[in-house]
Amino acid sequence: LKAHVRDGKIIRIETDNEEEPQYRACVRGRAWRQRIYAPDRLKYPLKRVGERGSGKFEKISWDEALDIVSSELLKVREKYGPASTIVLHAIGDDNNIHHAPLFWRLFNLAGGFTGTWAFFSFEQAMFAEIATFGIPMERNSPVGLLNSKMIILWGCNPAVTRHETKAMYYMKQAKEAGVKIVCIDPKYTRTAAILADKWIPIKPTTDTAMLLAMAYVMIKEDLYDHEFIEKYTYGFDKFKGYVMGKEDGIPKNPEWAEKITSVKVSDIEELAREYAATKPAALISGISPSRSAYGEQYTRATITLSAMTGNIGRKGGAASSRTYPGGKYQNAPFLFGLSAPFPMSIGKSPVMAKGPYQSHLIPDAKLMAEGKVGINSHQVADAILKGKAGGYPADYKAIFIPCGNYLNQDCNTNKTVKAFKSVDFIVTLDHFLTPSAQYSDIVLPVASLFERSAIMSTVNGGPYWAFAPKMIEPIGEAKTHLEIAELLAKKMGITNFNDKTEDELNKASYNTIKPVLSEFPDYESFKNQGILKIKVPEPYLAFKKQIEENAPFFTPSQKIEIYSQRLAELNNPKIPPIPTYIAAWESLSDPLAEKYPLQLLTSHSIRRSHSQFDNIPWLRELVTQEIFISATDAKSRGIKTGDKVRVFNDRGEMIIPVRVSERIMPGVVDLPQGAWFNPDENGIDRGGCANVLTLDKTSPAGGLVTNCSLVQIEKSKGGD
Repeated sequence: LKAHVRDGKIIRIETDNEEEPQYRACVRGRAWRQRIYAPDRLKYPLKRVGERGSGKFEKISWDEALDIVSSELLKVREKYGPASTIVLHAIGDDNNIHHAPLFWRLFNLAGGFTGTWAFFSFEQAMFAEIATFGIPMERNSPVGLLNSKMIILWGCNPAVTRHETKAMYYMKQAKEAGVKIVCIDPKYTRTAAILADKWIPIKPTTDTAMLLAMAYVMIKEDLYDHEFIEKYTYGFDKFKGYVMGKEDGIPKNPEWAEKITSVKVSDIEELAREYAATKPAALISGISPSRSAYGEQYTRATITLSAMTGNIGRKGGAASSRTYPGGKYQNAPFLFGLSAPFPMSIGKSPVMAKGPYQSHLIPDAKLMAEGKVGINSHQVADAILKGKAGGYPADYKAIFIPCGNYLNQDCNTNKTVKAFKSVDFIVTLDHFLTPSAQYSDIVLPVASLFERSAIMSTVNGGPYWAFAPKMIEPIGEAKTHLEIAELLAKKMGITNFNDKTEDELNKASYNTIKPVLSEFPDYESFKNQGILKIKVPEPYLAFKKQIEENAPFFTPSQKIEIYSQRLAELNNPKIPPIPTYIAAWESLSDPLAEKYPLQLLTSHSIRRSHSQFDNIPWLRELVTQEIFISATDAKSRGIKTGDKVRVFNDRGEMIIPVRVSERIMPGVVDLPQGAWFNPDENGIDRGGCANVLTLDKTSPAGGLVTNCSLVQIEKSKGGD
């Protein structure tokens, strides 16, 4: 983005236009000016004066706000211990300084805190990748798709959810060159409409069954790459035995899969044969199907099929489970390629042995017994409500939210509301009075990315680094995360929190990167240049060294582990060592479907980045928050597009407009996630927050299961 500033005010936001292919802004990026100057932007510290959730606040000074925050946090620590304070966080405006690690450091210096583990987006996928490859997030550069002869987009919609902005550009080029593209999804998505030669609808949570049936066809008809399997994989024979039914007497053939997935036998067979015969081919698996009860199995199965067809480490193929191929992660010295290194020591918490990013680890019993482990991100409400008596390491009495909208974005919103209402103190930093902020005691206005300086990189290891300079002064009395952390540290009596300026911290971050990226200039030149592109002699190819040079993979066997030795050691039937189909709870095969016969999907909306931008009028005008239902299901309920409908299950209910569509399969409804929770006086949500309906149970690897929620829909009485 380029910001045009006049007299200290941003007058225009412009997108990238300097090279091909361009990193052009999406509609959210283009709406940043409306976000900065929104009339509901938080400009002053607020103190709650009504009940939590009432939205009643009064303006207070920074000095009073920080006095309250420091005294209440210290009071909770002294009464209940440091583990009683939970620091919740999300990605927010990711950068090297103004983010959650500032407050991890602050709370560790104050005696510790309880953090969380388990990513909202891709916990199951990451777990599966580590079990299979030994490391997560390795994937090819998107330009490599131009070498593909076939592309399978499984449960992904890059036309809407495009972290790697150039992926669709290359996919369109591939389509124009005659590459066949198949989309597998319960919805006929925008991506399918733009790219697909064929759309295969599939019941949510059943993707693994179809993948296993494809493997069955390849094995039975001897279509798989024997040489690749023998040289680069471990444990294929055990997988083969399972697929062919030698262990349980149930062959995982297309007839078996059709009963589970509703995908025709002929479609499964045709896709399996074509994928096996077409070289090279890219199976690009989205992360949405993994957000299910046993979503780890889906990711492991997609990797197994990529190995069976010899498409890992090969140009035009694909290695791993993401909506798009991104870039280099292997041995990256920075956090998941999202930002430059945090320039301070976070320190260690005496009450938490594992840090917030131990997402691939299942907390072991010993650490749990010692009370030295963070809690799962998706069990925070449960942990607060049950505490030590319910088996958690501590009783939780304070919540600190430096970035993110947790109450809105985690599953089972009404349970989270109950938990938030039960604690002693909550403080939130944000740009707006989000649902999480509405349930806080103190709300602190934080500066936007245009109101401070930071170092950023393209998401998922892309070849760009940027110095994002401060463009304008913060709106109202908003302060940066760094300023807030420093002021709070002073109030809490912490004298060794930080002795560097923002610029000195940026320089420290940059100097950590520079030795790894030798072509980079000195820091001052980097600041003046603004954007640096890493020189890449050829598109990045995941696991190229392992395939072309026979370098070891990062697993115990040093191969791609179709049979995972680490999973075998767990001896947990819910996470078996080979990719296995396990029927999901709250799916259409669950007896609960008699009462709630519609499977809920919670897709991404083009108008939001998760819950960010939901309040921006431009984007609300662009896309209405509504629930999608098939024409078949709508007809039986007497529903038409534009009607207000009641959507409900045992966890909650809402009133929302409906859109009747032929682009979603019967038995499935889709309510895009991220809309702000807005309950009326009866507790019925009017904002369309999908998590009012979702289940807060976690998968065996600890990931959320937003695809595992059953609902019923009926026309709202009186049209309201």
